[in-house]
Formats: sequence, C-alpha cells, structure tokens
Amino acid sequence: MSEWLYGRNPIYEALRANRRKFFRLQVAQGAQEKGRLAEIVGLARKRGVSVAYVPRQELDKIDRNHQGVSLQVGDYPYAGLSNMLALAAAREEAPFMLVLDALQDPQNLGTLLRTAEAVGVHGVLLPLAHTATITPAVVSSSSGASEHLLVTQVNLAQALQILKDEDVWAIGLDGGPESQPADRVNLKGGLALVVGSEGDGMRRLVRDRCDVLMRLPMRGQIESLNAAVAGSVALYLALAARQ
Repeated sequence: MSEWLYGRNPIYEALRANRRKFFRLQVAQGAQEKGRLAEIVGLARKRGVSVAYVPRQELDKIDRNHQGVSLQVGDYPYAGLSNMLALAAAREEAPFMLVLDALQDPQNLGTLLRTAEAVGVHGVLLPLAHTATITPAVVSSSSGASEHLLVTQVNLAQALQILKDEDVWAIGLDGGPESQPADRVNLKGGLALVVGSEGDGMRRLVRDRCDVLMRLPMRGQIESLNAAVAGSVALYLALAARQ
C-alpha cells in the first residue's frame, strides 16, 4: 500500500525522519527550487528517491494544499507500547504518554500530535477503532510531527492497565464538577494524559481506568475548550511539572 503526502513541511519531516518507504517525489514544473523545496529535493535524492517534475494540475489531484510538491510513501509505521516504554527508559525519563480516546477530526488529531512531539512525549495511544488515524491529512495538520512520533493502536483500557503496572498514572482530562482542578493534580513522574473525543469525551471503560480526572481552569464566558486546545494546554502543564 502507498499514499501521497503533500505540503513542504510534512514532506520534509517525513524524509528527515526516514521511517517510511519512499517511492517517488513529484515537484510542480516551474517551482523555484530554493529554501525548503531545495532541501526536500536534496533529501529525496540522498534517500535514493526518484524526482519527477509534473504539471501543477497533477498535484492538484492529490490535494489543493500541495505547495508544489508531493511524496509517494508506504504505510505509516505504527509502533508498540513496549517501544514507547523502551524509549522512555533509553532517555532515562519517567514515561510520558498521550492517550487519545476516539478523536474523530483529523485537524484535532494533527494538532495534538504536533504538541505531543514538541513537549517530548514517548508515545501516543489510539484506540483500535472509531478514531482518526495517521492519514496524509493528519500528517499535514501535524506539520510532519507525526513522522517523528511513536504511535500505536491498542485496546486503550488494557493498555492503561499495563501502564499503571509500570507506575504510570492515568490522568483523564474532563470538565465535570467531580474533576480536580489542574493546580491540585500531580503531573510529575510517569504520566498517561487521556483526552476524550470531541463530542462525548472519554468512553466509560477508559474513564474508569483513570486514576484522576482533571479539569482546566475556565475564567471566561465559554464553558469548555475543544479537544485539541485542551489537550495541548494539559500537555504543557505536564511538561512544566516534569521540568
């Protein structure tokens, strides 16, 4: 199986990460080969990828936001939970995981992946079904951050129990009145931050596996933040606590 990535930053990061199979790079005829585009072409040739110069209309068939370049790649390389724990051990850090319970919107998933990579999480856990996965649209919305992350698809309730056996605390992000304010929650040490879906939040089995439910402070007129924004804020709170 293969798919087409598009956009300069996503393609650059995919080539830089070098975790996928690469088949062919397409560049729009007449595009100025400088800056990031020149870096992409140089990396592609370094990786032994053929470079074809095609009419812009060919790229339009892939996505209108191609920015003059597309890259044919193999399937996304999902990892295992053991790989994530091994990465934490190799870095001599307490495990730091992001658990996304059935997010549906590729933009939200991409945003959270970008934040997760920026704060240094060791892995991102997705459910086995009823979720957005790592598609070209998600790679694009993450600006290529997905290509540097370890992502797995697992039974989340079972995976959370495995993490708890490794002294990782599961903290569920929830705006309900029974949730503890963020400034009262210990975000140090082994942590799995759980973010629920856009509409329904966490599913019951996942929610029941959480050790603590945490809510973000809300001092304005709106009642909540969307999943991507709330999850990103919580990830940076965890980063600050870990430092």
